[in-house]
Amino acid sequence: MGNRVAREDYEWVYTDQPHADRRKEILAKYPEIKSLMGPDPRLKWVVCMMVSIQLLAFYLVKDLEWKWVLFWTYIFGSCINHSMTLAIHEISHNTAFGNNRAKLNRWFAMFANLPIGLPYSASFKRYHLDHHRYLGGDGVDVDIPTDFEGWFFCTRIRKFFWIILQPLFYAIRPLCINPKPITHLELANVAIQLTFNVALYWLWGAKSVVYMLAGSLLGMGLHPISGHFIAEHYMFLKGHETYSYYGSLNLLTFNVGYHNEHHDFPSVPGRRLPMVKKIASEYYDDLPHYTSWVKVLYDFIMDDRLSPYSRVKRTLKGEIKQE
Repeated sequence: MGNRVAREDYEWVYTDQPHADRRKEILAKYPEIKSLMGPDPRLKWVVCMMVSIQLLAFYLVKDLEWKWVLFWTYIFGSCINHSMTLAIHEISHNTAFGNNRAKLNRWFAMFANLPIGLPYSASFKRYHLDHHRYLGGDGVDVDIPTDFEGWFFCTRIRKFFWIILQPLFYAIRPLCINPKPITHLELANVAIQLTFNVALYWLWGAKSVVYMLAGSLLGMGLHPISGHFIAEHYMFLKGHETYSYYGSLNLLTFNVGYHNEHHDFPSVPGRRLPMVKKIASEYYDDLPHYTSWVKVLYDFIMDDRLSPYSRVKRTLKGEIKQE
């Protein structure tokens, strides 16, 4: 349990990310994939349904004993809230209302943010688009762990606690790696969320608020769905920096597991990503992929070759245009 990970630095590369070139090659061969781009008309209704389910859950837990509040928080609330974060991921690509109504997508993401309790949707979009544009970019891509994370979380037990604390590190990492001026939309996001949280406490009390906030923190920590944080870009095999997951949890996560396909075609909504794989199957079938996020978490903790340093990183060249 005390064995230290062998890695002492990131996997530095001097090539561009693979997704832009593969996208050009696939579109040249299969131009029909362009028809899959654009908004998903079902997404807004799915999000409204999920928000409604959580509002009902807030009401139902208010009179439960604390042990049952915590039970349902992990079993149910954490799944819904993590799924809501991935709905916000979808909306960040303007897949709810399309690129022509970009501002409406931003406000709708704040609505989807309500049951999560932590105001982050406005900031997420700014940093996530940088992640796509500059995957692995030093000082820009805040999905890359900090040097402190790579240095300190270097044993099995420390990696275990690092996974539990993922929500904390995802929150503070942008401030350490790539701080940006606060925007009016981010302030609006905070104001709307805090108003909702206070109203929830006033209406139904502390148990509903604990169910909401603990569900978000537990769902993004040591949880089966959280395997996607590790699965997407941690270098389990040298030379591969993005991995897809083809398993049943895609049903709860807007197909975020189709991650190679998503980075190749970020304008294609999650619901249509399996069609990308089907059309261009020769580009994806032979890429390394996963079928279990739980196994990804277990392997990451137990494999002494893996750590937060197991990420491909590159020095960016030329003009950098950030959100």
